[in-house]
Amino acid sequence: MFTFVKHGMFSFVNMKNDVLKELFLDSFYREVKFEKITGRYVSPSHLDIVLKEFENYFELTEIGRSVENRPVFMYKLGKGKRKVLAWSQMHGNESTTTKAVIDLLKAFNIRGLHPILAEILESCSLYFIPMLNPDGARAYTRVNANSVDLNRDMQDLSQPESRILKEQFEKIQPDFCLNLHDQRTIFSAGPYARPATLSFLTPSKDPERSIDEARKISMGLIAGIAEDLSEQLPGQIGRYDDAFNINCAGDTFQHLSAPTILFEAGHYKEDYEREEVRKYVFRSLVSCLYQISTNESLSQDYKSYFEIPENQKLFNDVVIREVELDGEICEVGIQFKEILRDSRIEFEPVVENTGMKIEKFGHREIKGNKQKISLPDGRKLVENVVVNKILLNTAEIQVKSR
Repeated sequence: MFTFVKHGMFSFVNMKNDVLKELFLDSFYREVKFEKITGRYVSPSHLDIVLKEFENYFELTEIGRSVENRPVFMYKLGKGKRKVLAWSQMHGNESTTTKAVIDLLKAFNIRGLHPILAEILESCSLYFIPMLNPDGARAYTRVNANSVDLNRDMQDLSQPESRILKEQFEKIQPDFCLNLHDQRTIFSAGPYARPATLSFLTPSKDPERSIDEARKISMGLIAGIAEDLSEQLPGQIGRYDDAFNINCAGDTFQHLSAPTILFEAGHYKEDYEREEVRKYVFRSLVSCLYQISTNESLSQDYKSYFEIPENQKLFNDVVIREVELDGEICEVGIQFKEILRDSRIEFEPVVENTGMKIEKFGHREIKGNKQKISLPDGRKLVENVVVNKILLNTAEIQVKSR
């Protein structure tokens, strides 16, 4: 068990693995960040840049083809006994973990390899699938080219990408699985005004949510990651509900007794491009792999997993407080819609709801001070309307995220 320390309204802990402090420095991350790929849109053409960058350094295999005949690749690193299978962009519009995996590849490739990273490669064999759903990545969609959610297809295996992942699982027989995703900006870590910048889950293995040794191991790993990052993200690490769904990849592999961790990259203040978040995902991967490479009793602290607060849907991107609309004082909740335009993601503000009181926090909150709210172009402010700008009395305020 780790010791909690009170810090204002936050509870956090000291790092479990002090040896990682150097790897968690911003100066180290600046050295390993793969600057050629930034932003939310990470497509197969971006992955081509990575393939060329590392073509002479890591074992690379084409492990299959997507619906639209795009190649799916896997990197193999290390020579150790502990086998780790990780996959990203199972959902094509969830790219932050892909960027973090690429940063990790660069970290393993730099001259003068850090001893901690060398130890990981000595103890582990790492298998990274950076982009499982290249068609969805190109189109910036959650689903694949057949409009199927691959993370609900692990029993039917109706899609080539699902079959690719299951085939690699059966071939590699991994000791650990890392399922890498992004989550929406709506999530808080517990019932507080703090975004869930990172969230984790050890999936259930059965409808009863039984806790066997494999689940204890993944719980212990998550508890260690949360401890290592708690001072950097105080109160901003969440835990997903573990309702069982055998159609999901994590539940399927946990059901097969492979300790599995779901990683979810979330929101950090004013970081809609998720460049800060990718740094914390990188560090969480380092923490996870270091624990796997060095710890013989990973399940020891599994109960600490339950001290991580559960995610709640308590955020809007923007909340406008106390404005006059149609003669009544009300509040307005706005959520950004992600739109792919010219190979970039734009964040289009859409009115989610209006009401006397919005029972959510805003990543940005605008005080209306009971002024009259309207739209500059004269449209009526109602649900589902796009609001790039608003007027408070006559003052124009930009809503759209830059």
